[in-house]
Amino acid sequence: MGYTTGSCAAGATKAACLVLKDDQLKLTVEIPLPSGERLNLPLKWAEKESSWGKAGIIKDAGDDPDVTHGLEIQAFIRVLSDQGVIHIRGGKGVGVVTKKGLQVPVGESAINPVPQLMIRKAVREVFPEEEIEVVIEVPEGERIAQKTLNPRLGIVRGISILGTTGIVRPMSEEAFKNSILPELDQAIAYGHQTIILTPGHYGFRTATEQLRIPAEAVIQMSNFVGFLLEEAAYRKIENVILLGHIGKLIKVAGGIFHTHNHVADARMEILVAHAALHGVPLDQLKSIAEFPTAEGAATELISWGEQSLMHELASLASQRAMDHVQGRLKVGTVLTLLDGSFIGWDKAAHQWIQERWKWPAKY
Repeated sequence: MGYTTGSCAAGATKAACLVLKDDQLKLTVEIPLPSGERLNLPLKWAEKESSWGKAGIIKDAGDDPDVTHGLEIQAFIRVLSDQGVIHIRGGKGVGVVTKKGLQVPVGESAINPVPQLMIRKAVREVFPEEEIEVVIEVPEGERIAQKTLNPRLGIVRGISILGTTGIVRPMSEEAFKNSILPELDQAIAYGHQTIILTPGHYGFRTATEQLRIPAEAVIQMSNFVGFLLEEAAYRKIENVILLGHIGKLIKVAGGIFHTHNHVADARMEILVAHAALHGVPLDQLKSIAEFPTAEGAATELISWGEQSLMHELASLASQRAMDHVQGRLKVGTVLTLLDGSFIGWDKAAHQWIQERWKWPAKY
């Protein structure tokens, strides 16, 4: 296990408080965690300069593949008066929120509520009543932020200071799924009752560039189709459009709602089965069954005049998705190739996109 950016910020803040109060460098600093336990953190440096206490801690994510691992989190504190509140803001490398729907209001530094609470508690262990100014900085934060979700979430100029427990546990699938949910909440905050769920970056580009759909309405769901459908239904979103590559979304037509190939890989079986039901001759079925990719097989079917089969598969994916959430929301589907070309869609997806955004004239 490791410790969060929130813990690092709180630890650096307490160290800065301590060095300002007694001007002695410590090797480690102890902070309270939200659970009531305490965490001991190693300091990189701490110093007093004029009226400021300053300190830095290196983020250690343990065995978690976290892009913030190794970043230096710095805190600068000063006493403003003998009694008063604690003012917390971000400096260099800490992001600023520009879009609604997050835990921090628009215009404020991207320091989440729990880390803010941890920082306040850390300060009060050294300065119980004083009015304190706290500035959190991450020198490499702006560069590293480009590798995070922050640009998608409208957090600019740096990373977020995060954490709910103060401790980083090696990334689980559950944690990864939960990391997607802020995008769903943001779509709701912007008033979108029709959203796009797409497996990844290709679908995101298709939605935003070809269809002119606002980025806030497009959620990259990775392989977690069922999870995102359930979360959308729970949040009472009205319409969901599944938009993405046929190799992923054809699995939904087969009732598969976790699309990683280690979980279920029946792309060709689903395609061949429905081609057979559609009336494709046996020799052609045998031919497409030999294709290494669903894209290649689908392209071949379309060249034989079987475009309507792709529309049927899109409709089936929508129906299976609605069944998965017991009809608590409506679903439309658009199937694409890797280059973003549309090869299959149902009436619902076509109607919602045409009414709200821009359906490509060539289809």
